[in-house]
Amino acid sequence: MTAAEYKRRRRRLAAAMKPGSIALLAAASESVRNRDVHYPYRQDSDFFYVTGFPEPEALAVLVPGRKEGELVFFCRPRDSERELWEGTRAGVEGVRQDFGADEAHPIDKLDEILPKLLEDRDRVYYPAGANPALDQRLMEWVNVVRGKARAGVRAPTEFIVLERLLSEQRLLKSQAELKIIRRAVRISAAAHRRVMRLCRPGLWEYQLETEFVRACASRGGRFQAYPPIVGSGANACVLHYVDNRHRLEDGDLVLVDAGCELAGYASDITRTFPVNGRFSPPQRELYELVLAAQEAAIAKAVPGNRWNHIHKAAVRTLTQGLVELGLLAGGRKAVPKLIKEEKYKPYFMHRTGHWLGMDVHDVGDYRVGGKWRWLEPGMVLTVEPGLYIPADRTEAPARYRGIGIRIEDDVLITAEGNEVLSMHAPKTVADIEACMNGE
Repeated sequence: MTAAEYKRRRRRLAAAMKPGSIALLAAASESVRNRDVHYPYRQDSDFFYVTGFPEPEALAVLVPGRKEGELVFFCRPRDSERELWEGTRAGVEGVRQDFGADEAHPIDKLDEILPKLLEDRDRVYYPAGANPALDQRLMEWVNVVRGKARAGVRAPTEFIVLERLLSEQRLLKSQAELKIIRRAVRISAAAHRRVMRLCRPGLWEYQLETEFVRACASRGGRFQAYPPIVGSGANACVLHYVDNRHRLEDGDLVLVDAGCELAGYASDITRTFPVNGRFSPPQRELYELVLAAQEAAIAKAVPGNRWNHIHKAAVRTLTQGLVELGLLAGGRKAVPKLIKEEKYKPYFMHRTGHWLGMDVHDVGDYRVGGKWRWLEPGMVLTVEPGLYIPADRTEAPARYRGIGIRIEDDVLITAEGNEVLSMHAPKTVADIEACMNGE
């Protein structure tokens, strides 16, 4: 991502702010794993979106219209001793040179400088409630400004959650963002193909996870967007199963829900395939139904439709199929009533997708003004219907019990319709079996 891209984002944010405002964005804190060991650092998405700055202990202040410069930055100074242990820091000079700051100060100067920036500002945009330490310090800074009231200095009186402005901005992806997302999805699709080719009875779920992560890392996707889900057999019926410690058994399906993160952007793909490389008849019947539901849902992922049209299409197809397969009682005429009463929910209990971007469950309202929002070019979302028939669901036909299936693709809304970004991950029964059997 170029410096010009981040500058454009700040300009858009400044333009969306009310006059007389100031915005504060804080870097993510480091998290301790145990004793002297930290979790791998991952920057706060909103902070990174606006600044591109990858280090902790930083605060960005956007002051639209400020003559001395609109972006004021606070960060860790250079420290040769700490850098020997932890790596090079940008420091104050680096923030100005490489990250577009008009003014930069050491982080320990916050209490001295920040109150001055708040003077005569009417409102503050900041991540209210998301960073308790910042919440507390902001009130302390505001109280300092209030103490100057007799000198004619005004303190802010309005405090606004910054997330709403940035969520709407982040929802529509730029061409620079789409370039990264496409690459992340291609890397993950290749990793799914790799896992399919290697899968066989006797392996363990964690071995497929390991191969997926390795395949991503070898192509540049070193980090995962979320903990990979590798659920075989009945484990596939656990929606967020992450144990990944069971043996792959001949005759079972395995569900792999995994995607890498690249340059701060997520991918999210799910494929379900037979451990032995061939679908059994019951497995095929359920799989073809889920695939038909996904295709119906993707067909609705176009401009001019609302977000909920995607889910409705999947539910309609799944419910009809559940009736035909004997998992729900009633003929085709009963389908509308079954949908209204949500009789499908024991087998399909989640929504059909979510926004995708810097966060795997990305920001952006699904409803606007009380109505499901219209789909627009530049939105990226997942489409992921599924069916889950636990082994102990005795009312289901025995041949389907213990089968869990989900198919998930990453979809870009375009002016012409949509683009299935993850199309290179095998999805049809024929393509999956061909991939797994080297055909």
